[in-house]
Amino acid sequence: MSDSIAQAIKTPFYQYHVDAGARMVEFAGYIMPIQYTGITAEHNAVRDNVGLFDLSHMGEFDVRGADALAFLQKTTTNNVAALQPGQIQYNCMTYPDGGIVDDLLVYCLGENAYLLVVNASNLQKDFDWLSGHLTGDVKLTNSSYGIGLLAIQGPNAVKVMRELTDYDLDAMAYYTHATAKVGGVEVLFSRTGYTGEDGFEIYIPNEQCPALWKAVSSAGANHGMELIGLGARDTLRLEMKMALYGNDIDQTTSPVEAGLSWIVDFDKEFIGKDVLVQQKADKPRRRLVCLEMEGRVVPRHGFEIYDGDAVVGQVTSGTFSPSLQIPVALGYVARAQARTGTALEVMVRNKKFPAVVVKPPFYKNASHK
Repeated sequence: MSDSIAQAIKTPFYQYHVDAGARMVEFAGYIMPIQYTGITAEHNAVRDNVGLFDLSHMGEFDVRGADALAFLQKTTTNNVAALQPGQIQYNCMTYPDGGIVDDLLVYCLGENAYLLVVNASNLQKDFDWLSGHLTGDVKLTNSSYGIGLLAIQGPNAVKVMRELTDYDLDAMAYYTHATAKVGGVEVLFSRTGYTGEDGFEIYIPNEQCPALWKAVSSAGANHGMELIGLGARDTLRLEMKMALYGNDIDQTTSPVEAGLSWIVDFDKEFIGKDVLVQQKADKPRRRLVCLEMEGRVVPRHGFEIYDGDAVVGQVTSGTFSPSLQIPVALGYVARAQARTGTALEVMVRNKKFPAVVVKPPFYKNASHK
């Protein structure tokens, strides 16, 4: 066992993964399953039926107090004031120069009460960033290490959830949450996910994780639910052009460049606003685009993108798409080359391969509401 794995945190579901024969790796300080039966098979299981993910490495911050809303309005780009209790919002935090601190979900739990769900790799950085901007009556709590997180994803996810809860799932819209009994345990759960498919994410106190794993596994067995690792999670999100922090977005990229202007409210004040307003007015010099390629050669992070002899960008994420059976990639290219239909090339092992800019997402038949 490597030193990094030996020092990594085990999720509440660690032993279940080992018992299921998962290949375990260190990821963001946790020991996580990268795959069970194989990435392609797991990917297809989620697209065609239903799969179960352990996402306990994700970070959860509780934000409460009379000034909680004002605090989040200042530190995030989207309009948190638009949220009603029970609603969830995709959002991001930016530095004063417009670079992205992290992308996150904001859960409105009630008046002056919010849950932030942040990326595992940014957990401490995000908490420190938010802590450094606290003003007024706001209590910021890192709840991450006391919560396990399971995600049930796929077109048949609702069939599994119906066996676990009496809550009215038909009335539950995409990007909403509720607190109800799931598998006999009172928990917060949401209709969200990182796959493009219908699905639910369940936030579970650590001490209740064994009971929930047993209940979810039992319900899933009736519908052919399979265990899914981080490998398939990456290919699923990539087919939907869902950005991955550290690959497609980071402190050197802005929401405007990344095609995330839709989560920026230019009518409110927030950290980094002035830069983003100027960038939007001037039009960014580069944009994040979707690229489809011919053959079976796989583009990877950092590969150069060409227009003729000129390097016009770099791949940020790439894979061979299990759903489309072609290589696909995300990458930043100069604005002049970002238009849909533009023919480009990607350098792979010192050879250029044809690529074309396509309209996102790559996969068009996802089941989410």
